[in-house]
Amino acid sequence: MRIAIDAMGGDLAPREIVRGAVAAAGEGKAEIILVGDKARLEEELTLLHPSGNLEIYHTDQVIGMDEQPALGLRRKQEASIVVATRLVKEGRAAAVVSAGSTGAQMAAALLILGRSGKIQRPAIATLMPTLKGPKLLLDAGANVDCRPEHLYEFALMGNLYANRVMGIANPRVGLLNIGTEACKGNEQTLGAYSLLKEAPLNFVGNVEARDILFGETDVIVCDGFVGNAILKFGEGLGQALFTMISREVKSSLRTRIGAALLLPALRGVKKQVDYTEYGGAPLLGVQGISIICHGSSNARAIKNAIKVAVRCANEGLVTALGDLPVISREGKMRECQSH
Repeated sequence: MRIAIDAMGGDLAPREIVRGAVAAAGEGKAEIILVGDKARLEEELTLLHPSGNLEIYHTDQVIGMDEQPALGLRRKQEASIVVATRLVKEGRAAAVVSAGSTGAQMAAALLILGRSGKIQRPAIATLMPTLKGPKLLLDAGANVDCRPEHLYEFALMGNLYANRVMGIANPRVGLLNIGTEACKGNEQTLGAYSLLKEAPLNFVGNVEARDILFGETDVIVCDGFVGNAILKFGEGLGQALFTMISREVKSSLRTRIGAALLLPALRGVKKQVDYTEYGGAPLLGVQGISIICHGSSNARAIKNAIKVAVRCANEGLVTALGDLPVISREGKMRECQSH
């Protein structure tokens, strides 16, 4: 299996991207195509002495984080994310992995790969650490404005991903809301609730944000505005808590001694909430595998993102998503109004 890597995308590119790709190739996870500036990539590879399973596809164009995605794609048709996505479209790679501009990666996926089946809105599916292991949240930022039928699609795609890729039998699917009662929420969530209670999945009703981290729900469905806010709040909360703990630990000799005893446990907790352990988030609903990574991804995160890409490909995710029983927009709206 060959995975195309946008080697120039990300805050730590190309060094950490190359290191992560080399680590994955060394474990035999996949053959890697590094897409980017050949001279810079060869310079990094010289320091690492890779064992093989790597090749370089040269391009010297990059879409920056601060560039408008659609405009960047038009002006830079040989940008690293564009070329890497094109390799998937042409069948020369099974997936694309990038830590670059999320907007550019989404635009490239939609324009080059196209939507999967009858899916209207592809969604970013990200893993959230919980007391019962990682759970899936979508959408995490692809669609800030959604209608009820879009949340219905997200639920179907998340259910399929949780079952096939995460190995969860009959996933519990919940709708993120301001209360657990069926009558709570705005027009969007009320309409989505009506659709989901009739959907061919294990819908458990509304879920409040405070319940996410307890892990009772396997798939949490929301629009991209809310999902992205939840994701970034969680990231900031984790960092702040560890900063508070560190500050208190250093406050006295007694707390320093106690912390030394707790250090292995604290390391275990930190590993559970470390985004690099989860790698990247798939953009579900496009006709190809596109894995979106955190902009600050290090080598470990890239290596794990490649593992996610390989699992998605091995499980035939794209074909399965294309076969989802998505109803037309008009059909869904009529069903919603009938309830």
